[in-house]
Amino acid sequence: MTMDQVQGSQPTSTPLERDARLVSTDHRVAPSEIAIGVVIGRAAEYFDFFVFAIASVVVFPKVFFPFAEPVTATLYAFAMFSLAFIARPIGSIIFTAVDRRYGRGVKLTIALFLLGFSTMAISFLPGYAQIGAWSLYLLGILRIGQGLAQGGAWDGLASLLALNAPVERRGFYTSIPQLGAPLGFMVASTLFSFFMLNLTEADFLDWGWRYPFFCAFTINVVAIFARLRLVATEEFSRLLEQRRLDPSPIIPLFRTHARVLVVGALIPLASFALFHLVTVFPISWITLFTQRSAGEFLMVQCSGAFICAGAVVASGLIADQIGRRRLLLISAGLIAVFAICSIIAPLVVEENAIGQTIYVNAGFTLLGLSYGQSSGAVTSQLGRRYRYTGAALTNDLAWLLGAGFAPLIVLFLSARYGLACVGLYLLSGAVTTLVALSLSRSEIRQV
Repeated sequence: MTMDQVQGSQPTSTPLERDARLVSTDHRVAPSEIAIGVVIGRAAEYFDFFVFAIASVVVFPKVFFPFAEPVTATLYAFAMFSLAFIARPIGSIIFTAVDRRYGRGVKLTIALFLLGFSTMAISFLPGYAQIGAWSLYLLGILRIGQGLAQGGAWDGLASLLALNAPVERRGFYTSIPQLGAPLGFMVASTLFSFFMLNLTEADFLDWGWRYPFFCAFTINVVAIFARLRLVATEEFSRLLEQRRLDPSPIIPLFRTHARVLVVGALIPLASFALFHLVTVFPISWITLFTQRSAGEFLMVQCSGAFICAGAVVASGLIADQIGRRRLLLISAGLIAVFAICSIIAPLVVEENAIGQTIYVNAGFTLLGLSYGQSSGAVTSQLGRRYRYTGAALTNDLAWLLGAGFAPLIVLFLSARYGLACVGLYLLSGAVTTLVALSLSRSEIRQV
């Protein structure tokens, strides 16, 4: 097949995009090269994600919700945080249409620029004291912009990585994109911790918190070039030609694969619920109900994220030995045990720094093992025509159901009824995952 035929079989956007594809097809891209681009892209997305999440605890309650008492203000900030998860599926639908009409390069460029701009623009927002309720409206609009962009940032590179990897190592290569989460958290938490520990509270709330948001645009520009370089490869074009990564219409997808989409969204629930209960929620509890420094605790979480990165890699190696489905079952069971321990002995972490550190590190370890293989776990059960769009939508729905409202719900319940509610919420996610896996009894393949 000639290059012209490949180009004619897929939507292309501009002569510049076609030229980029021609320039990038002079060699076969190795899985390791794809992995680097995927990790850079995912880390940039998660950096934006965690910058907003951390600010929802240490900044927004005081800057945008000063009229409410601390717990209520944090709940308002978490409600704002949830807007992006509602917007993500909408973003996937919108950008799938862009992809089909104008090409993958245009979609990614628009989505990542929107993500970077929305995050950076927050750094320039005046607080409630300056412009009143308008600050809340603008913050909400920019948060929705982040959500729409995150839905559109799905590029299929993770699937390309798995398809280009040796069969016996696909579990390992499937786990590589998930490293973006701990890496993004480490960068975001380190930046916030540095400013919180080295500035006065007044300076931090005035200008220090704005710097991590401002960095987002530069980080996303780097991610754009790293990902577009791979999207413009001959391998990517060939996979599109084979209809493995072709964006499909939404309505036929729901009509023919509704059950697979639902099961696919429920399988990662334990992992995605744990995701926020070891990252966002502990910061809020430490800030609101203990005397421990939030800046110091962020560094504890940063070390936990480092452990999580190791566990993500380990999940891939284990999955190659015992299978992805069995690993997900074991991980969900361990998360259920962890949740029960949190129910039985919640006071261990309430005022005990050692207990808090153990909770964070244990939680991050389980997160790495489960999250490393959970995303898009049943995508292989979709037909080739629907695999690309189906993977994006199951991912969006899983985040919405499992994580989008987790900090809001858990803080609301635990502030009124105690920390045992954290364990109960997490246990419900683990049980849901186990039930979903029982409904999907076939071995979950890596492609």
